Amino acid sequence: MVKQTKYHLATEIDKLTNSIVNTISGDSFPTDIHPFGKVDIKNTSKKNGWLFNWDAEYKLTDRQVYKLTIRNNPEIVQGLLSISDNGDHYYLHLVESAPFNLGKDKLYEGVPGNLFAFTCKSSWDKGYQGFVSFTSKTKLI
Repeated sequence: MVKQTKYHLATEIDKLTNSIVNTISGDSFPTDIHPFGKVDIKNTSKKNGWLFNWDAEYKLTDRQVYKLTIRNNPEIVQGLLSISDNGDHYYLHLVESAPFNLGKDKLYEGVPGNLFAFTCKSSWDKGYQGFVSFTSKTKLI
């Protein structure tokens, strides 16, 4: 059995968008959320620059892991999230932008906002009125 860990989220929402925005061209790209699967593990490892062990997260039976991709391009993962259904809200365990979407030279803005929005919409669709909880690593503003 994989040991469960409580994480403190330190993700900064860089931009609220209906899509993700290329920081070089300014072009906007619609996104899709897909369930994370075994085929995604090899591309989202620490060896490839990801900060968290998504393979271990995927194996936890109380969690669902999803990937954010640009529409019609599901092989390139822009970001990941892990959530649990707590019966009256969703708990967001982890959220992470792809390594190329971090820092001042990131390729796309809006990834964290899209991931949080998906979690809120999932909560709404489940009848939880959009309630989501998470543990923040830093002070919420």
